[in-house]
Amino acid sequence: MECETMQRIFSGGAFEPKIGYCRAVVAGGFVHVAGTVGQGDDVVEQCRSALETIERALTEAGVGLADVVRVTYMLPDRSEFEPCWPTLQAAFGAHPPAATMIECGLIDPKYRIEIEVTAVARS
Repeated sequence: MECETMQRIFSGGAFEPKIGYCRAVVAGGFVHVAGTVGQGDDVVEQCRSALETIERALTEAGVGLADVVRVTYMLPDRSEFEPCWPTLQAAFGAHPPAATMIECGLIDPKYRIEIEVTAVARS
């Protein structure tokens, strides 16, 4: 059986070499984007920043936010999710993916949201 070609996309994030992962992998007809945190002073700024990083990875894979079919939002405080809704609506509203929000601890307390997506790859 022939091995499928995979494309690995790196963003240059500090955790990629420390942990041993890449920002995204294109395989099996999908683009799998790793959980992504953003920079900023509050959850909304971090949400926007994370989406920008995700969008860059998707663009490098030849797709965009409209191709996202699944998104997972992870927040240490679920009460901070609602302020992000307008940003998420602007990003995904015209092409809403299936979505899940999980309340959990993140790798560093300064991070208020982590976003992970899966998109359909274009052949």
